[in-house]
Amino acid sequence: MKWTSALAIYVLFWAFSVFLVLPFGVRSHHETGDPLVPGQADGAPANFDPRRIVIRTTVVATVLFAIYYANYVYGWFGAEALTLFGRVPASG
Repeated sequence: MKWTSALAIYVLFWAFSVFLVLPFGVRSHHETGDPLVPGQADGAPANFDPRRIVIRTTVVATVLFAIYYANYVYGWFGAEALTLFGRVPASG
């Protein structure tokens, strides 16, 4: 695999991991006891920390990409392991 392909796949893993990590650890103003700012939505986060989100996302994406790349190198799970309605996919 070329390094540019690996980088592109890692970026995809990172972008997907943002949506996995984003909801964890976020608390609303009602949960923290902070007063609401006029015009603020009731569910708006009170403790949003982008740095923490980026770090968590990077860790999750790196672990997922490492598993993906190890599978790519060692071939633990391939297309031949997937069957659709009992049929084996055609190999190229």
